[in-house]
Amino acid sequence: MDNLIDRFFKLMVDRGASDMHLSVGRPPIFRASGRIEPIRFRILDDAYFTQLLKPITPPHQWEEYIRLGDVDYAYEVPGLARFRVNLFKQERGMGAVFRVIPSKILTLETLQMPKAVHSIVDFRSGLMLVTGPTGSGKSTTLAAIINEINATRPLHIVTLEDPIEFVHENKQSLITQREVHNHSRSFRSALKSAVREDPDLILVGEMRDQITIEMALNAAETGLLVFGTLHTNSAAKTMDRIINVFPSDRQESIRGILASVLKGVVSQQLLRRKGGGRVAAIEILFCHPGVSALIRHDKTHQIPSAIQQGIALGMVGMDASLRKLVEDDVIETSAALEKALDKDEMRDFLKERGVDIPEDVELPS
Repeated sequence: MDNLIDRFFKLMVDRGASDMHLSVGRPPIFRASGRIEPIRFRILDDAYFTQLLKPITPPHQWEEYIRLGDVDYAYEVPGLARFRVNLFKQERGMGAVFRVIPSKILTLETLQMPKAVHSIVDFRSGLMLVTGPTGSGKSTTLAAIINEINATRPLHIVTLEDPIEFVHENKQSLITQREVHNHSRSFRSALKSAVREDPDLILVGEMRDQITIEMALNAAETGLLVFGTLHTNSAAKTMDRIINVFPSDRQESIRGILASVLKGVVSQQLLRRKGGGRVAAIEILFCHPGVSALIRHDKTHQIPSAIQQGIALGMVGMDASLRKLVEDDVIETSAALEKALDKDEMRDFLKERGVDIPEDVELPS
């Protein structure tokens, strides 16, 4: 262990924690199986925080952090794991959050993804989105899909990430991984450059603003296969997020473009598994002419019904996925209700199973 902070990372991995929080004014805190767990250590101050973080932070990013108060990068402890790092400033002083990036890219089988997700590997063009809240495993799912494509298809794959998390070796494909703020100024400049690099597939790590979204749509329109992520927890909300980022006078044309290029949406949420660990609830939407028509004619509120009618095509709704996890006794009923999109319908389902949750119970957000 070359750096002082490495001993914390070793302890983090040994305890099976997914995240570590360092915050001046508090001792270090781990998150394991979705729960916050303080560890026995002294309260951190700015001097000790600097002693821990400055040696592992690239000098230009440490300067940016001191100047602007916010920076992201990845750090690797050889033989242990890679970690995604976010440095920030808060009321009591400095702070940081670290997330473990598994050293080995997990396969779709290991992740127990539905068979329908495997079909994404064969897509040739268009826009495919993987969505979910922060920490829901979007990057892990996308890495598994890219890994499968890399193993089976001779493509040029360009990934645009902030920071690079999973490092892919060239297999059947040539993979170019570019890190925003290190290899390029921004997602938009990296994406502008990527379309000129003879790609077959472009992964946009985060479609975070109007320009990046529009460029991703335009790239998909040219016949490229584009993967992207958004912080939404359902297919219908994903459509609305994309469309509503544009001014009202452009939304009709954007609906038309989205309807023509969208191939599908995988939305996921992570829940605590009974007995420890976490499990993903997955919603899958594949676009067919009927779904495209709903997008084009501003009827995205009907997408949940379209998903229910598309079971034979491998589609599944978020609430159906949650109900299956309850039926299989994988998650607590309260967790299913907390994450459900239609809470009244989930209450009815739980009542049928003999679980009666009063209407006035306040659920965690």
